[in-house]
Amino acid sequence: MAQLSDDCFAFGGPMMSVAEAVGLITTRVNAIVDLETVTLIDADGRVLARDIAAPLPLPPFTNSAVDGYAVRNADLPDSAERALPLDGRIQAGGLALAPIKADHTARIFTGAPMPPDAETVFMQEDVRVDDAGRIVLPPGLKPGANVRPAGEDIPQGHIALRAGQRLLPQHVALAAAFGLVGLDVVRRIRVAVFSTGDELTSPGEPRAASQLFDSNRFMLMAMLRRLGCEVSDLGILRDERTSLANGLKQVAGTHDLILTTGGVSTGEEDHVKAAVESIGSLVLWRMAIKPGRPVAMGIIAGTPLIGLPGNPVASFVTFVHVVRPTVLALAGSLPAPLLPIPVRAAFTYKKKAGRREYVRASLRRTQDGALEAIKFPREGAGLLSSLVDTDGLIELDEEVTRVEPGQSVGFLSYADLL
Repeated sequence: MAQLSDDCFAFGGPMMSVAEAVGLITTRVNAIVDLETVTLIDADGRVLARDIAAPLPLPPFTNSAVDGYAVRNADLPDSAERALPLDGRIQAGGLALAPIKADHTARIFTGAPMPPDAETVFMQEDVRVDDAGRIVLPPGLKPGANVRPAGEDIPQGHIALRAGQRLLPQHVALAAAFGLVGLDVVRRIRVAVFSTGDELTSPGEPRAASQLFDSNRFMLMAMLRRLGCEVSDLGILRDERTSLANGLKQVAGTHDLILTTGGVSTGEEDHVKAAVESIGSLVLWRMAIKPGRPVAMGIIAGTPLIGLPGNPVASFVTFVHVVRPTVLALAGSLPAPLLPIPVRAAFTYKKKAGRREYVRASLRRTQDGALEAIKFPREGAGLLSSLVDTDGLIELDEEVTRVEPGQSVGFLSYADLL
């Protein structure tokens, strides 16, 4: 369990930029040190705990890149065709123990080991067979063509996978190519999630006329699971100071992070702030971001607590920029910056300087092949439909004050945010 000081998230500025928030989180959160070994099939999405040096070269032996005919470089035709008789046949998975005779060629297939002394392969579609059954090779092929040397991909001993990498299917494939059957990874980050407020009820429970079904909690738990977390659903905690404090303190001892949505403010009926402060510390970050300006950061018994805004879009956006880097930092993950792709705006938009804004948008392909972003037609951080009916977020930096149609803007796909 990573233990943090009560003043870990203290911030003295009046308004925090997104970069400052991410920087503060990644430099002050202590990574979990507990490890476990998982099978390759269970490694996807996990954070690698140890560097992996290539235990063998890839490919482990020199082989043919195509179906064709292997020859010695000394027998390559120079300026005219050359007909060579066949000297053997090597299939993938077979052995090529004997060298090719001088002035001969060998039939070879993709992935088959190259015979000793053979250095070049002619593609089968580039040759022809004469009446005597000899293989007629065209001139002009470069020495070494169509051959994959041993270690061409990765040399033996090279650090191929680094500790802190969040493993993707291609990383798993590389580990399998090395013959590994298990990988040491950081254990899953344990996150407790709850909502607060008498105005909420859980799906499946009776709903009063003045109540809403709690949707944020389920969105956040789904996002956490996509980050590889082990999630505990604490449900809806009612605004009662003593029971809140007791419940939070108990959870802090068994989890790495506590996440809540809504309710951490200064209202008369808000007891979450008082409950947290009675057993730990709490600061309210005012982030220069829209939607999602207020974010609560706290520490309970050494465990970080994050309180996100109650509006679903604000909760989604602040999760990406506050919770995501916190989870990755706890897992010891290497930095994973969000890199918007350039697209063409198909809308007009005005914003204030000094804050970063995220505009919900859909993409379409124009007649000239460019990607064009269409802004969701309505505003409002409470519109769940704006997350469902769009493809991602347009990121407008602090210095931007206006967007015009045709202008290049940065687009973050929802698929890349998790």
